[in-house]
Amino acid sequence: MNRDLTTGAPARVLWRFCLPLFFSALVQQFYLVADSLVAGRYIGEVALAAVGNTYQITLVYQAILFGCVTGCAVVLSRLFGAGDGGAVRAAARTALLATGALCLVLSAAGAALAPLLLRLMKTPADAMTDALRYLQIYTFGLIVQFGYQLLIGMFAALGDAKTPLILLSASSVINILLDVLLVKNVGLGVRGIAWATVLAQGVCGIAALVLLQRRLCLFRRARAPRAEPIFSVPIFRSMLRIALPVTMQQLIVALGGVLIQAMVNGFGVSVSAGYAAAIKINNLAIAALMAFDKGMASYSAQNAGANRTERIRRGLGAGWKLSAAFALCIAAGYLAFQGGLMRQFLEVGAETAKAAGEQFIRIVVPFYLVVAVKIACDGVLRGLGAMRPLLTATVADLALRVGFAFLLSRWLGSVGIWLAWPFGWTTGTVLSAVFAVRLLRRAGKTESAI
Repeated sequence: MNRDLTTGAPARVLWRFCLPLFFSALVQQFYLVADSLVAGRYIGEVALAAVGNTYQITLVYQAILFGCVTGCAVVLSRLFGAGDGGAVRAAARTALLATGALCLVLSAAGAALAPLLLRLMKTPADAMTDALRYLQIYTFGLIVQFGYQLLIGMFAALGDAKTPLILLSASSVINILLDVLLVKNVGLGVRGIAWATVLAQGVCGIAALVLLQRRLCLFRRARAPRAEPIFSVPIFRSMLRIALPVTMQQLIVALGGVLIQAMVNGFGVSVSAGYAAAIKINNLAIAALMAFDKGMASYSAQNAGANRTERIRRGLGAGWKLSAAFALCIAAGYLAFQGGLMRQFLEVGAETAKAAGEQFIRIVVPFYLVVAVKIACDGVLRGLGAMRPLLTATVADLALRVGFAFLLSRWLGSVGIWLAWPFGWTTGTVLSAVFAVRLLRRAGKTESAI
């Protein structure tokens, strides 16, 4: 059901809203991790390196998707907080149509550029064929993935965190079963991994569309005689003002990932395979923690629509404590079971790859608490539409991460690349916190003056 986030104690509201989002993100990441796990255990180290290299390119598509979802979710949350049901329906239709058109362009461009992108990343020659096969199928299914994730984001924008959890759980189970069936039983190799994702998200995407349509029909029409537009240009512009900077922010993140992947590839296929496993483990945690970013964004946007700035300020403190608690639990688990986690991805005897992945985990994971602070602050900035500060913090983070990776790897090898993560994360966190606090103070003064 739709949930109003503008009433009730902020800590209790965020806990009840963010917890299902956290488990939704965790479930979604499990089937992404399953892709690498199946590749490493049932196909081999080369296949794992191939999937790992395509992952950095798929992050470019994920950056664009994240921008689309954020632009839609923030606008939808504001309209819902303001009680404008007709505009909420128009916004949902507008977002779906615009995203569908964008996917057609991306699929055509992605299919044509896939070989060039893999060569630019210095993908190992023995992994090139598998990487290209995986990427071509992934690109073909972009419209399915974008539509599915957009619908999931709309439920969260309306304050419903339980429906996404159910849909993502179903999608994950279907995806993992298809992974094993198509790879182990049918023998499709990396193509089976790619098709499993497309088919699983397609089935659950259709279910999400039906459920959302029923949900939108519950809103009473503000002015029944006036027809609602199929595509609203003013709403589209509002979404675009948020989506473009967010997409730019995520593209910078993706570009940083591609540059770092190219550096890692220079140390050979074994280190590349170890990094592919470790970065999947790391991104599982970060993506799960990003649920608190999404929760804070929806919470902030709804309260901004209701002109309740003081409530956003109290929510920021509660959101940070919530994300920090989960970050500490994940970090402790990763550090305690790092060896077992790496063995799930790699064949017996892949000791060089395993050692490289464990080094990454030991260096990066202790800084999850720093990331937790940034996630809460980023959610507030995103929900209030403060895209420029958000972009500034991200650019600083990635610039330092890539720069230190380049310099330190010259002296310390692959370990130098892992050491670059803490420098970038810490800088980005400090900037995001300063920007969020300043923005809330200014908004509070303006509200008091009114």
